[in-house]
Amino acid sequence: MINENFVILGAVIGFAGVINYLIDVLKGKAKPNRVTWFLWALAPLIAFSAQIKEGVGLQSLMTFTVGFNPLLVFLASFISKKAEWKLTKFDFTCGALSLAGLTLWYFTQIGNIAIVFAILADGLAALPTVVKSYKAPESESYWVYLSAAINAGITLLVIKVWDFAHFGFPVYIFAVCVLLTVLIKFKLGKIISGFTSA
Repeated sequence: MINENFVILGAVIGFAGVINYLIDVLKGKAKPNRVTWFLWALAPLIAFSAQIKEGVGLQSLMTFTVGFNPLLVFLASFISKKAEWKLTKFDFTCGALSLAGLTLWYFTQIGNIAIVFAILADGLAALPTVVKSYKAPESESYWVYLSAAINAGITLLVIKVWDFAHFGFPVYIFAVCVLLTVLIKFKLGKIISGFTSA
């Protein structure tokens, strides 16, 4: 376990990654789906609120940044002509789950319920980007996901209280961001498709 102030370093690394992604969005190199990025902002911000309610403290900074940074991408996508806006049943499902998490947390005042729904909603919102990263890794930039994985990893290293409120969201963010980083950086989908078509 390292000093909990390292969470601040993780947040700075995460922010540096999103700055790189924002530049790629504005150049038209990265093509974010606005619905996905909006949900990626909403779900962690719900989880952040729940973590604050559960008394997580400074470690919740990671959850805040993985909500705030996508909000910046969502806003930047309105400047980029290459951003995609697709409202599907899947997107509505993710949005409904996020709102259900917020509603359940409000009525029950049980932060862990909101965190579970936020992880579920965020994971469902991630699926289109996972598929896109598998099929068309060139449409994404891996730095934002790598920096978020580092941010989550640092947060996991500072945890002193190993309960769900403290580790649930960071573990999820670490896993999904490592997956996206590997898919994009190593173009894993292209490699696997090459093997299966041979």
